[in-house]
Amino acid sequence: MAHVPPAADLHVVRREPSGTAHPTPLLFVHGAWHGAWCWEEHFLDHFAEQGFRVAALDLRGHGSSPARGRFRTRRLRHYVADVAEVAATFDTPPIVIGHSMGGMVVQKYLEKHPAPAGVLVASGPPRGVIGITLKVLRRRPLTFLRMNATWSLYPLVADPGDARALFFSDRLDDVTVLGYTARLQDEAYLAFLDMLLLDLPRPKRVSAPVLVLGGELDAIFPPREVHATAAAYGTTAVMFDGAHDLMLEPCWPEVAEAIEDWARRR
Repeated sequence: MAHVPPAADLHVVRREPSGTAHPTPLLFVHGAWHGAWCWEEHFLDHFAEQGFRVAALDLRGHGSSPARGRFRTRRLRHYVADVAEVAATFDTPPIVIGHSMGGMVVQKYLEKHPAPAGVLVASGPPRGVIGITLKVLRRRPLTFLRMNATWSLYPLVADPGDARALFFSDRLDDVTVLGYTARLQDEAYLAFLDMLLLDLPRPKRVSAPVLVLGGELDAIFPPREVHATAAAYGTTAVMFDGAHDLMLEPCWPEVAEAIEDWARRR
């Protein structure tokens, strides 16, 4: 795989191992409302210490990466292109690891791009985000209407208490959670429509092995959806005692260990 420099405007966080590198690098893809920061907190240093070359990108319009156009009209295919751009900077194709919306991006990436494997962490399911969408409509109808009227998904996470309920368990202290929720941002409206209906994953097009991880306490994609995702890829889900943001939950070392053990067998 030819080494290709990334576009100057796409923000990528990298870590290199101090010793001999594992032959297969890891590329981490964040979910909706998040950025590469969610992987920096624990995962990047941890995996570098275990001998992996690792990178996490800010998808366009997130963190320090510009939107490359009008942010609200960015699509899943744009995010897939970002992942492909960063993957091409490695000398060998990386294992791609996606959280939530990033898991759907990884699924779409694997349909058309070579990769030794993929990891879905609390990922959006192939059937789409209809479940959480209906849940929001029932429980927060005014917020749902506001999001659709303004083409902005930020109202769903604007309140720290609402964001905690979506992403974190009670096992995480309030000060830490407030630090995380303060970093949440808006998400592209058309990317949401893609995840709802317009551009759903097609597991039959994916030939790479896929590891599916989920949280028993996930308020966005509960266990039944995680198990359905695993079944779609012909595997069994690995579940953890945590909420949606598994890479930030107290159980993160167990999640990292599961990914590491699996990656070493690829």
